[in-house]
Amino acid sequence: MTIATAPPHPLPVRTRRRWAGWTAVLLTSLAIAAYSVTPYLTSSLRALTDDGFGLASAYLDQPAAVRAAFYVHVVGAGLALLLGPWQFWAGLRRRLPRVHRWTGRTYLTAVGVGGVASLVMAPFNSVGFVGFFGFGTLGVLWLWTGWRGYRAIRSGDVRAHQAWMIRNFALTFAAVTLRAWTGLLLGVQLPFVDGDQGVEAAFANAYAAVPFLCWLPNLVIAELMVRRRGLPALRITDGGYARTEVVER
Repeated sequence: MTIATAPPHPLPVRTRRRWAGWTAVLLTSLAIAAYSVTPYLTSSLRALTDDGFGLASAYLDQPAAVRAAFYVHVVGAGLALLLGPWQFWAGLRRRLPRVHRWTGRTYLTAVGVGGVASLVMAPFNSVGFVGFFGFGTLGVLWLWTGWRGYRAIRSGDVRAHQAWMIRNFALTFAAVTLRAWTGLLLGVQLPFVDGDQGVEAAFANAYAAVPFLCWLPNLVIAELMVRRRGLPALRITDGGYARTEVVER
């Protein structure tokens, strides 16, 4: 005798989209963390400069304090990128709240260490004042949103904590979007350049655009996510300053 069973209920479209988005963020975060951190921990800046890898040449001849800040930033940002996506997994928060809390503390520590190091590095970046203001602003906002997220959860405001952590990880994810934008901007120039010098110039042009481009769109998307979920959103008030208010749904 065959026993009929009801077919499994498919996940709602919104849930499937969230899972797909979270998986994409997780995989790209893991990939960039491995790609951008491992070489600096397994080889010297001199060897990486000879291989033309990453930012090694930009910091090879900098003062010792700046080189130290560079390594601290690489490790801190890489750790934040590894841990960040897991903080948005609802199953972890429900089933293992202590793991969620300790992972969050480690994540915020990594943000704090990496953010301070980024401010030390900002004046020595390879694209001048654009990089100083772009990456410097990113570092300040990274620290500020992390602090606001910590303050919110310490005061028991879970919804504000969630909103601030969405904004903070959007800034952490700049490590991914920086490379995506650089590759895209380099790719559209390659058909029009010739020789190694032309490629180097095209890369310099592309990299000069990313100090702001790598994080500003991320923040816009983060704020749209905050509002879509009905979390406390940033609003411009009549007084001309920004504060946090709850968006009514």
